[in-house]
Amino acid sequence: MTPLSGELGRITARGGPYDLGFALGRAGQSSVRRHLLGSVLWQRVTAEDLAPHVTRMADVTNARYPAIHQELSGLADGLGLTFPEVMAWNARGDLLALGGDGCTTVQLPGATPVLAHNEDGLPFFRGDCFLVDLIPEDGPRSVSFCYPGSIPGHTFAVADTGLVITVNNLRLRDVRADCPRMVLSRAAMLAPDRNAAIDLLRAAPVSGGFHLSMAQAGHADILSVSFGGGAVHVVAHTRPAAHANHALVLNGPLSDQDITASSRDRQNRADILLQQGYDPLSMLRDTGGEGLPIYRQSPDDPDFENTLAQFHARMEADHVDWQVWSGNPILTDGPQYKGRIRVEQSASQPASHHSSAARARAVRQEVRNAS
Repeated sequence: MTPLSGELGRITARGGPYDLGFALGRAGQSSVRRHLLGSVLWQRVTAEDLAPHVTRMADVTNARYPAIHQELSGLADGLGLTFPEVMAWNARGDLLALGGDGCTTVQLPGATPVLAHNEDGLPFFRGDCFLVDLIPEDGPRSVSFCYPGSIPGHTFAVADTGLVITVNNLRLRDVRADCPRMVLSRAAMLAPDRNAAIDLLRAAPVSGGFHLSMAQAGHADILSVSFGGGAVHVVAHTRPAAHANHALVLNGPLSDQDITASSRDRQNRADILLQQGYDPLSMLRDTGGEGLPIYRQSPDDPDFENTLAQFHARMEADHVDWQVWSGNPILTDGPQYKGRIRVEQSASQPASHHSSAARARAVRQEVRNAS
């Protein structure tokens, strides 16, 4: 697909798990070497004192989610880096509570549900992130936003199962993770439907914290799924809601978290704009309010994050229409990329209907040995 405007790249990755990872590594190699390897965050997560934790998570990933372990191995080879380094980077939010990727999501349930999302991340990756069209040998095809050096599934993604996921960081304290949260969100992205994704998370090892907004073609509600520290909490939204990367349900491990000023201000501002009836993209591009803004472009952002892309998806009964903006969407007339993913009838039905056997096999591959 030809970009309409802007600066976000796009690649296609196809084949087995290792092949997918290798293609992602090649696409991100230059940026990782220019920007990431000299960063303070990279030096910290790859430090020697964290190596035993990285080894433990790598072993658990290999045992429980071998296909994703292969993807990480291909990613490392494509980047020209060691597997432990790349594993550590993809476990950064589990190793360090104050990891980045502090995003904002707007959830509008209804007859045609809408998910809209600001992808906020490290500013030095501006212009080097990309969309990837994932065409695996087995399992669902999908489109996902990717950071250089990271596996897909922890940002926003649309799969041909009709499943749409956006991901927000939770900064949980004192979690001894056995598996990276990014591995779990990647596995959820491969699920045939939302219920299968939630079952996968409930059966998963302990990880750091994420919030997933899950919508699916054929379903009027939108699910808020918070997980981390061994807990999973699900809320089915039937009214408009917003989430700004801290847990809103305060019980168990999800209650012990760091909430930055930006996260608190964005949540408060989003709640106000929802009450005032703002449309989701106007909310995500808002720079007003008394505190730090939802749309983040400050060079001295206190969380060291900026808005790198915006995502909008509308779910119909048999398809998902999606759009992505990058650069400064306030100054552009239209999205940089847009598409429509048509959904097989079985995938768009409520959970009581059967999903396709091929997709069920793809999920079983990810969760074997999990129970």
